[in-house]
Amino acid sequence: MQFKHPEILYALFLLLIPIFIHLFQLRRFQKVDFTNVAFLKKVTIQTRKSSQLKKWLTLLMRLLALACVIIAFAQPFTATKTALSTKKETVIYIDNSFSMQAKGAKGPMLERALQDLFDKLGGTEKLSWFTNNSERKNVTPQDFKNEVLSIVYSQNQLTPSQVLLKANQLYSKEKDVLKRLVYLSDFQQKEVFPEVPTDLILDAVPLKPVKASNISIDSAYIASKNASITQLKVKVSNTTTEISEVPVSLFNKNRLIAKTALDFSGNSNGTVTFDIDNSEEFIGELQINEPNIPFDNSLFFNINKPGKIKVLAINEADGNFLQRLFEKEEFKFTQQTFKTLNYNEIPDQNFIVLNELKEIPASLATALQSFSDNGGSVLVIPASLADLSSYNNLLLTMALGTLSEEKIQEKMITKIVFSHPLFKDVFEKEVENFQYPKVNAFYSVSSNATPAIGFEDNQSFLLQKNKTYLFTAPINKENSNFQNSPLVVPTIYNMALQSLPLPRLYYTIGQQNAIAVPVKLGPDEILTVKDSTEQFIPLQQTKANYVLMTTTDKPNKAGNYQIVKKTEFLENISFNYSRSESELQYLNPEDWEGAEVYSSVNDLFDAIEDANAINSFWKWFAIFALLFLLFEMLILKFYK
Repeated sequence: MQFKHPEILYALFLLLIPIFIHLFQLRRFQKVDFTNVAFLKKVTIQTRKSSQLKKWLTLLMRLLALACVIIAFAQPFTATKTALSTKKETVIYIDNSFSMQAKGAKGPMLERALQDLFDKLGGTEKLSWFTNNSERKNVTPQDFKNEVLSIVYSQNQLTPSQVLLKANQLYSKEKDVLKRLVYLSDFQQKEVFPEVPTDLILDAVPLKPVKASNISIDSAYIASKNASITQLKVKVSNTTTEISEVPVSLFNKNRLIAKTALDFSGNSNGTVTFDIDNSEEFIGELQINEPNIPFDNSLFFNINKPGKIKVLAINEADGNFLQRLFEKEEFKFTQQTFKTLNYNEIPDQNFIVLNELKEIPASLATALQSFSDNGGSVLVIPASLADLSSYNNLLLTMALGTLSEEKIQEKMITKIVFSHPLFKDVFEKEVENFQYPKVNAFYSVSSNATPAIGFEDNQSFLLQKNKTYLFTAPINKENSNFQNSPLVVPTIYNMALQSLPLPRLYYTIGQQNAIAVPVKLGPDEILTVKDSTEQFIPLQQTKANYVLMTTTDKPNKAGNYQIVKKTEFLENISFNYSRSESELQYLNPEDWEGAEVYSSVNDLFDAIEDANAINSFWKWFAIFALLFLLFEMLILKFYK
């Protein structure tokens, strides 16, 4: 027991005064003569005994009453060390990550925790609090209540180390301050628990879902693409064994296009495939219906309307077969002779064909190397009696190997690598009775490049390295019938089609995304990303032929957006939340050394209230003082 005013206890020495008074018999009894001496002696003895006991009882009651009054004025109390601390600072961390959407015993875990905080928090002491994307410092409990129920979900989640670091920034620099951190989270597994500072009281409240299960759309990607169809593959993750089948819906501009059921069949992951028409832009959304954690039930993507592929043929042989191939809507085909070649047009192309040049000068080789380094695609068709030295200078820079002497020998072109990207989805099956073309002369080649077509003796006819291709024989009509073969169309056509990279379906919010937009801006012009409700201006750099945009935490929500220049629409772009919050793996805060773990917010605040409680007893001592005075009165009145 402790006292608020212990100096008053010195007044207890005053209790000695009535004791001294009672000990010294200052009053003398007077004898009175009486006729019956025997009777008088008996009465005198009884009166003395009764008086002596009455005096001691009265003394005791007065001493106790006075002692209780003195102790009451000293204000006795009991309290813990926490309650006695005069300087206290409380910081509350509220984990509002998407994994907190999971259902607890009384509803979504975050919403239940916020309601409990609203109900339990009181008092007058200021506090600080923060979430994964916001913070408030030194606010009153009422201000906290005004904002706590409006906290929304965030795609980010701070690790335990980041939480401790952030909390430390919110504490003052004063010494001898009792620091308390209230940690509300589901403790999704991000890292191991860090060491808790010795001057910090860490109260952890693990919020646990009823079922740690989730089905999410993990990712989507383009598996293949041809002239008319883009094949979209969708990966769906499953952490529960209770559901074996889930429907996946595909929307285009909010219009349902297709719906299919995915059968997990005991697997944790599954894949579905959709075929998308290439004739127009596709502003897509994939959806599933899973109630536990809904943020990953949708995945937004877009396939912009493809621009025309720019094809340039540099001819010293007949290029009519190339013109027939590329005179289609999806291509912008131009051809020039070697002598009239405009080097300034090379960087603007997507696919360049060197059609049987006798010689490749160093200037052209340098321009083609720069074009290839910037993502361009090149097809080299050698000429008969070509200058192999100039050819090999170019081929070596592109890692295609070297050509050696031309051999005059008829060979059949019979080996087709059906798994090669050029021929994927071209043939329904590996054909054997194909009408194979032939060549009358060819070059020997020494190369580590990937063969796509080969001769009957397994030597290479067509090689590929990255986005550069090499025929090892001229394909003019005098040397080969390859131009008349059905094989020429998918081979060269797909080279041009694949010269443009597959489109980026979507970007992830929270990651650093670099987006190249092929547009030229004026001095005061900027690009804006917007949807129907919001817009933002990303960080951007103007380059020669494009603008490089960089995004990280913007936009705030997943969805399909547009890139515009003032009011001019440029292209669509999609953003999605990171799927890291879909992984429901948790740490056990019981293993966190230095942390006090509570099962609920209510238990935590009850414990804090008990720890901060000061049990005062002065009222009891005042009551006892009155009772002792009452006992004294009763003794004086009724005791005989």
